[in-house]
Amino acid sequence: MASHKDVTLPDRLGDFYACFEVGNGSNNDDIQTPPSSSSSSSSSSSSSSSSSSSSTEQAFQVTAAQVRRVFARVNSRKAAEPDNIPGCVVRESAEQLKDVFADIFNTSLSQGAVPTCLKSAIIIPTPKKPNPNCLNDFCPVALTPIVMKCFEQLVLQHIKAQLPPELDSLQFAYRASLSTEDAISSVLHLTLSHLEERNTYVRLLFIDFSGFNNIIPGHLVEKLRLLRVDLSACGWILNFLMQRQQ
Repeated sequence: MASHKDVTLPDRLGDFYACFEVGNGSNNDDIQTPPSSSSSSSSSSSSSSSSSSSSTEQAFQVTAAQVRRVFARVNSRKAAEPDNIPGCVVRESAEQLKDVFADIFNTSLSQGAVPTCLKSAIIIPTPKKPNPNCLNDFCPVALTPIVMKCFEQLVLQHIKAQLPPELDSLQFAYRASLSTEDAISSVLHLTLSHLEERNTYVRLLFIDFSGFNNIIPGHLVEKLRLLRVDLSACGWILNFLMQRQQ
């Protein structure tokens, strides 16, 4: 295995961990964005039920106030990343930037496409152990534009608001007021309650799923649709995950 100082290592790691794009049949054509006003007017013969369904699938929009709030929460000590815009600039200029970036974000959402400059990343190969022997011994830490991270937060808020209340009760990650501590407490409670019965035992299997870079976008979108996340958001997420630059 070459030294981790090898300048080609980030690119090889990117190819290794972004293997989901190879042979993945999903693309933005599989998820159609809502029809524009001109195209919808030309299909005036459609039934009222279909027009009602179409209106519910319109791309969601963010407000300038939302953009200002998320910009104002940026860590001012955060260093500049691929866009060379330091966190202090974004935070201190939140009021001045809110309208411009609200327009940029809403255009991206309505078109279901993320600007290429916001999909760029700097890959830092971090060894998982002292003497890495293969590509899987590295953890590729991706530094992405601060503005894009703020955009992601707004999209995440929208998706979480759409999730149905009947999610698995044992789902603790990415849910309000729940954390790792709650998951541990739940496991301990179920385990100890079961062991109170005579002649019983418990087997626990812990699996670490650290495969964000191996996500198959098409499968993710299918699951999001099962959770009733709107088509426009699904199309945007698919575009966000594909054809990234580093």
